[in-house]
Amino acid sequence: MRVGPSTIYPTKWIYMKPGLPLEIIDEYGHWRQVRDDAGTTGWMHSALLSGLRTAVVGPWLKTNAMLRRSPDTTATLIAELQPGVLLQLRSCTGTWCSVSVQKHSASGYIRQSMLWGAYPGEMFR
Repeated sequence: MRVGPSTIYPTKWIYMKPGLPLEIIDEYGHWRQVRDDAGTTGWMHSALLSGLRTAVVGPWLKTNAMLRRSPDTTATLIAELQPGVLLQLRSCTGTWCSVSVQKHSASGYIRQSMLWGAYPGEMFR
């Protein structure tokens, strides 16, 4: 991540973990101004970004988020996910998201409000 939209600008941050969700907030040529889940903003070249949707369990949560077998609060509990756990987003209904836990075989549904990486009410398949 750079301070401005060019390699002439100094490096602001180096992300070591691939696949972290970033929100694109502006564009300038091949550069994207992005924001991470901590609110840090800066510029990244589009070649460094992926279209794969990911999210993290909300860093603001005081308790674990429940991963369930189906999109229902009474559905079978698969796992309790700590804040900051990285997830791959498969789809979202506006209320629930179908996710898989990266580097694990766990997949299921989690309340969309518990995620950073999907806008409130956002729907996609």
